[in-house]
Amino acid sequence: MLSMQNSPYNLHPWNAGLQAESCSGSRSDIPTSRIDTLRESISSASTSGSPDDTSTDSPDWNGNGGQSPPDSDILNRLHSDVLSSRMSDDIPPKVEEVDDDDIHTVKPSEVDESSGAPATVPRKRGRPRKHPLPTPGGQAKVTKGRSKTGCITCRRRKKKCDETKPAKMPSYVKDIPRRRFGKVEGKELRMVRIEIWTCAGAKNLEARTDQTRHLAVRTQSLVTVPRNLPFLIDGIETEIDRRFLDHFVYGFSRVLTLINDDSNPFKEILLPMATQHRGLMHSLMCLSGSHLSGLDPEPKLRERKYYHFHRAIQDLKENITASSAATPQSEEDQQLLVEDPIIASTIALSLNTICEGETSGEYRPHMDAARYLLVSQQPRNEKFRQFIVEFFQYHDISNALTSLDRRPALLQGDKRMPDFVPGASAGMFLGVFDGLFNYISQVTQLRDRIRQRFNEGYEPAVDYQTLSEAVQVDTAIRNWKTSHEEDSSNWCLAQLYRQSTWVYLFRTIRPSRPSDKIAQVVDDGLAYLDRLPQDAGAYSIVLMPLFLLGCSAFLTEQRERIKKGFESLKAYSNLRNIEPAFKVVSRVWEIMDTKMEDSWDWERIISDMNMDFLIT
Repeated sequence: MLSMQNSPYNLHPWNAGLQAESCSGSRSDIPTSRIDTLRESISSASTSGSPDDTSTDSPDWNGNGGQSPPDSDILNRLHSDVLSSRMSDDIPPKVEEVDDDDIHTVKPSEVDESSGAPATVPRKRGRPRKHPLPTPGGQAKVTKGRSKTGCITCRRRKKKCDETKPAKMPSYVKDIPRRRFGKVEGKELRMVRIEIWTCAGAKNLEARTDQTRHLAVRTQSLVTVPRNLPFLIDGIETEIDRRFLDHFVYGFSRVLTLINDDSNPFKEILLPMATQHRGLMHSLMCLSGSHLSGLDPEPKLRERKYYHFHRAIQDLKENITASSAATPQSEEDQQLLVEDPIIASTIALSLNTICEGETSGEYRPHMDAARYLLVSQQPRNEKFRQFIVEFFQYHDISNALTSLDRRPALLQGDKRMPDFVPGASAGMFLGVFDGLFNYISQVTQLRDRIRQRFNEGYEPAVDYQTLSEAVQVDTAIRNWKTSHEEDSSNWCLAQLYRQSTWVYLFRTIRPSRPSDKIAQVVDDGLAYLDRLPQDAGAYSIVLMPLFLLGCSAFLTEQRERIKKGFESLKAYSNLRNIEPAFKVVSRVWEIMDTKMEDSWDWERIISDMNMDFLIT
């Protein structure tokens, strides 16, 4: 073959004769005389070595021994003899036919004319070969093409396919457009139908993959299961909330009513109701947090307190909106616009202003909402109804003592509070259900009439009708008796309320100047205050009578005792409305010492101080 002629080993002249023999097809094509002459030349060249080399059985230079090949002049001579013999021969050599493509791939070899060896071909420029050229004479590596008969799954995974088709081939095929060089052949897409099938190995692999994926999903689901249990009570979600709850149960609830045992309505009624109503629980936790943050100035407590406040307001708005949008199903539902916890939330938020010591009227919207709900409907729970009516009346009537425009709902004719007057022993606040607060409301009404006549310029401001009504109230106060046992803490508190109510009446009817009568009643009231134990539950509602006694203390020694009373009250309850109340009393004392007559109207003094708060 011509490829053998291009081998580097075939370029040597001593292989030319052998090559010619292989090309001629038979030995008879070359004359015998030429062959004999060639043999003699070769034998003489092989024995023309060194004179000392006498070995006859040494291997020859054709690879059978260790001798070197003949010199270049002998090779040239042999080469010229062979060429001349070939040129002079009349018989043309036999040449095998080759393909045209193979001829174009043959490159002429450059041979050094002096030595006859192939010249060194300079290496082409560019990157070096990653792998060296195959060794001459070695077996060429056969490049195998990629099979395209594998299943669609293995081809998509780019894995080797065993190409085992299933016994039952699927009956569906997939049509895809045939494209060439990114362009569609023809005007219409030519579709190629490809069978979609999966080999057995790919099916087993997919089955194992599905099992692994399913196991991973199960493992992940086990890992992602929330470890935290749900909260037992909505609104009690953090450690700080637990502190708020404990403070409400064991400490704060006792400073809100006379009763500080297990029958306390804040623990017996409101707290169980709050466990079923998230908004009320947020209101109670906000109330407890406000009181606790006054004792402990930790920033986390105040931050959590504000959180409960905003959640309580948001929940209150949502419940009222939902109740207004709901269509009542019966006449009873028309009377019950909202649930009892919503009414309790408004009361708790109004108490929160007391704990915060707010003096800008922040309590007003909450008290107004509670008033509207209680006037327009009656609570369902009887115990809650009894507690909430008494609670509201106590704060509503007391609010009139420090404001010019806030008047009790009890005096507003058609908007009277529900007719519910249980036994006096059932009261949570002293003086509400046993009639004493009715007398306080009547005195407030007399004050409004006197102020109106004074502003209009009538003389005297206290007319005969006002005096007649004042005498009736005075008689009622003298005859009033409490149902509590004598010499008990609640009995002493009842006497303190009776003294302060009479002081309120006296300061309303009589001129604002020192008097033996007023001095005696103030001293007696302070004596009852001194008899109260420091840890008595009666201290929870002492602020209002202490405020009235303070606004009537013309003597210096009385003022010192009033001041100590405010300090003792603050140490017991830690309610922050005590401090602004004492500021008002101190201002009234200053006016007493300069403009005595103006000290009568402390409601206007509070308004001039830009203050508006509850003294409960």
